[in-house]
Amino acid sequence: MAEKAQDVDEDSGEEQARSRLPQTFEGPLGELLKQCRRSFYFVGGLTVVIEILSLAPIIYILSLYDRVLTSRSLVTLFSLLAMIAGVYVFWVALDWIRTRVMIRISLRIDWDLAASVFDSAFRRYILQKKVNVHQVLGDLLKLRQFLTGEPILALMAAPFSIIFALVAWFFHVYLAIFIVASTLIMIAAAYITKELSSPILKASNDSNAEGNRLAAQSLRNAEAAFGLGMQTNLRRQWITRHQTFLELQVNASEAAGVLGGITSFLGKLLPSLTISLGIYLAISGEITGGMVIAAAFLLRRAIAPIQTVLRRWDDIAGARIAYDNLNRLLIEDEAFAEKMSLPPPAGQLRVKDLSVKPPKAKKTVLQDINLSLNQGQALAVLGPSASGKSTLARALVGLWPPEAGAVRLDGAEVSEWLRGDLGQYVGYVPQEIEFFEGTMAENVARMGAVDADLVVAATRKVGLHSMILGFPKGYETRLGEQKHPLTGGQKQRLALARAFYGDPKYFVLDEPDASLDEDGQRALLAAIREAKADRATVVFTTHRREMLEVADQVLVLADGRIHWYGPGAEFRASLKNPEQGRKGRLASETA
Repeated sequence: MAEKAQDVDEDSGEEQARSRLPQTFEGPLGELLKQCRRSFYFVGGLTVVIEILSLAPIIYILSLYDRVLTSRSLVTLFSLLAMIAGVYVFWVALDWIRTRVMIRISLRIDWDLAASVFDSAFRRYILQKKVNVHQVLGDLLKLRQFLTGEPILALMAAPFSIIFALVAWFFHVYLAIFIVASTLIMIAAAYITKELSSPILKASNDSNAEGNRLAAQSLRNAEAAFGLGMQTNLRRQWITRHQTFLELQVNASEAAGVLGGITSFLGKLLPSLTISLGIYLAISGEITGGMVIAAAFLLRRAIAPIQTVLRRWDDIAGARIAYDNLNRLLIEDEAFAEKMSLPPPAGQLRVKDLSVKPPKAKKTVLQDINLSLNQGQALAVLGPSASGKSTLARALVGLWPPEAGAVRLDGAEVSEWLRGDLGQYVGYVPQEIEFFEGTMAENVARMGAVDADLVVAATRKVGLHSMILGFPKGYETRLGEQKHPLTGGQKQRLALARAFYGDPKYFVLDEPDASLDEDGQRALLAAIREAKADRATVVFTTHRREMLEVADQVLVLADGRIHWYGPGAEFRASLKNPEQGRKGRLASETA
């Protein structure tokens, strides 16, 4: 069984990344936005022109009331109508161009970030086992939709409220003061809404994500849960998190409802007050009747963006949370992006003073591991359950970085290799075997382009070729969610075929014989011998004595430390002659 980390604590790396999280548009995502700054400047320029053009309907109304009605001139009426129609055409064209530019910016961000976000989420899951990939990709979609939606345009338009106050000042100073005061009141309402609802909304989203992650995990293990009658217990755990989410969501909705009611009241009251003030000034002879109507339009135009911001605040807050989540994820993963490519490995393995603590665990599982393996050699790792075998296997392929010491392949630290470079030369079989949505051929070919000759060669090595031909669709048999049912031995052989695909030079096999019958074990032993003949380096964990036949070296673990390490022939002799075994090298000796 794989070792499970107990007494989980908070990951210090995540806390450090959070402390490095920028409060402004900086970091990896901020840098990408900066690359689009010319486009944003262009959009800003278009917004200035559009906001100035939005004065046209107000001037049109003012002219109709103060000129056309008093002069009763149809020529003036039709001239004004033609001009306002032309302005509207120009206005709509600029708005369309602005929207298209924002769509291009959002596509650029998604295009450049999608692969990095997927890789970062993938690595985070490997290291911490606590990331919702659906939520991460949803954050990317949410940010892209925000950049093409109404809220960001409202945020851009909000500062131009001052323009409408200046126009009102030409009518009367009281109207300008009233519009400025109304705008400030709406801004204050927006700020209060942000401060009160954002924390609740974030907690609600986090709780929902955790509940979804738990539900997805339960479904992945549905067969075992159903067979063991665990469904009720799992449902209880999920419903607890779901109810927490509902409570937080209700709190957020109620807070937003109260604040929304207040802002809705202000949105209805302020225009009426503007008209009342305008009528008072008109009665006093300070302004004309047309200015009264124009002032009402000015106020509506000034507070409209702020009302939109308040109405769509959930989207704005959600986009900000998505931005922070993506930025944090990318900051944590920056080290991987800085690595350079290395040449294909030859298979020279050196492990020196290795100590490994599984992610988020308090206890170190492996301590002071030293070993050396040359090309064409095989190492068998033995030991009781929870002795550290699977932890060592994960460390040897770079899944779990060392707490101390090093695992070096051809002199380079394994965890420092780019996985796309190293992975194609590694044959790895984890203890928990899963397959991906696709055909058997695609799974053997590691979900890449299928080379039929290599696929067949890999399946023949592990004695799976004839079995696959016996399936209704052969190599085109589908696996994944709608998977073809496989026995434990078939799954084991398919995982081995995937590991041997492409003739890797470095193998790490975690109990590869666990579900194999005698025929499968013989095929595995033959495949390992062939790999050794091809100068490949092989490390495997096992509980079976028969597997020791191909081992050039044997490592015995106990409580995370080396109990015995030496040549395979010497260990096999010790099994027959216990006195000979006592002469083997002990843990205190280095590799």
